[in-house]
Amino acid sequence: MADFDAIYAEDQLEEHYEDQTVAPVAEPIIIRGAGNMTVFGLSNRFNAGFPFGLVSRVAPEEFKATIVRINGILKKTLSVNVKWLFCGCVCCCCTLGCSLWPVIYLSKRTQITLDKLLEWENSRLYHKFGLHWRLHKQQYESNSMMEYVILIEFIPKIPIYRPD
Repeated sequence: MADFDAIYAEDQLEEHYEDQTVAPVAEPIIIRGAGNMTVFGLSNRFNAGFPFGLVSRVAPEEFKATIVRINGILKKTLSVNVKWLFCGCVCCCCTLGCSLWPVIYLSKRTQITLDKLLEWENSRLYHKFGLHWRLHKQQYESNSMMEYVILIEFIPKIPIYRPD
């Protein structure tokens, strides 16, 4: 009969879990904006080229379909953002900068829409494959400007402990 009230030394417990190791997780894949226009760090489209790190994890057709959905949202929203940015810059002196608020709001709304799309894609498809897509803000390599990229992270598989 097992002694449930017994207190074990810490080194005895570590021996029990040494045989269970988690496989190392690969570096995340970064998909940068490939458009010719950027508004507040968000490019007007992302590159639809299939990254090598996703080979044998997801079908190229599924990857391309997701990027097409993302680019469709960007095409609809960023054209409006650019018009408001132009009007805001023209009227900036008269309104003491308040004319830029609609652009900031629209940019934030675009980011939220993309986050919702990526969460839907993750729950529908990519979490089953051990992947997690998200919009991530990072610094450009060459200067101090910020940009939004799509980060595809690999979800580690955790072994399930089964007592012998």
